[in-house]
Amino acid sequence: MSMTRELLLLRHGKSDWGAGLEDFYRPLKDRGKRGAQRVGVWLARQQWIPDLIISSPAERALVTAQKTCKAMGIDASGIRQDKRVYAADVDELLAVLGECQQKSARVMLVGHNPGLEELLLWLTDKTVALPEDGKLMPTATLARLQLQADWPLMQAGCARLLSLTRPDTLPKKFPYPAADSKEQRDRPAYYYSQSSVIPYRLRDGEVEILVIASSKKNHLVIPKGIREPGLSPQASAAKEALEEAGVEGEVAAVAIGSYSYEKWGASCSVSVYPMKVTRMVADDEWEERHRGRQWLSIKKAARQLKQAQLGPMLKKLEASL
Repeated sequence: MSMTRELLLLRHGKSDWGAGLEDFYRPLKDRGKRGAQRVGVWLARQQWIPDLIISSPAERALVTAQKTCKAMGIDASGIRQDKRVYAADVDELLAVLGECQQKSARVMLVGHNPGLEELLLWLTDKTVALPEDGKLMPTATLARLQLQADWPLMQAGCARLLSLTRPDTLPKKFPYPAADSKEQRDRPAYYYSQSSVIPYRLRDGEVEILVIASSKKNHLVIPKGIREPGLSPQASAAKEALEEAGVEGEVAAVAIGSYSYEKWGASCSVSVYPMKVTRMVADDEWEERHRGRQWLSIKKAARQLKQAQLGPMLKKLEASL
């Protein structure tokens, strides 16, 4: 006997046609990112977290899936990418869904039109009425379907449309600090909790700090980023160190300090962890090599880093070593 299942069909967010890239690599606009995040927060508020998320590997779809996941408060690394979803027709999408395990009661499929619209109409036996503007699934629209069939046994007309949600019908701001909170902020709650590392090494008995240029090359910084949902602060900081500075190492279990700064209309809190560098990625393999990186003494680093609050932490690190 089959159990009732839910299928969430999410079209990718608004993409940037002016980026000058091939279709597969076309990125999301900021509007597309915010739309995906609003859908994620909405799913979290309804407690409709998927058991499985399958995404097209195309840039605009995958980033939509990642942004939605993080806004729901779950680890985006669990997204299953399937190249068949890109440019798929109904049969190809059914084949992908047919491989879902029986234990997956709620599955979210992130992909493209016209495939998603065709699948929606096929599953509901074309009983879905078009909205007034004639657009069934504009970008970042989420269709929630109830199925009376196991994943490999879906047939035409086996589903009922429960809701069709567009991002422009959802609140523009995001609840903080939880999905059911009343305070509203400009970005999802996880943006305001961040982690950073002080990459260091010992050379001839002296402590040296690895610094990088900021994204706009206006000043010197150390790796820092939004704490990724599903990751510990230390793991998230290590991820930023690899991406921004091209280094790996041993992150301390305890933060050496913290500081706050204003962004996105509120205060962001940053936990700072020492990281003993054990490996540097070669320049030609480092994706953000445009930043540049250099080793500085504690004294020079304290003087040149943008965040003055890091100075006492650098001295504390030097003393501990």
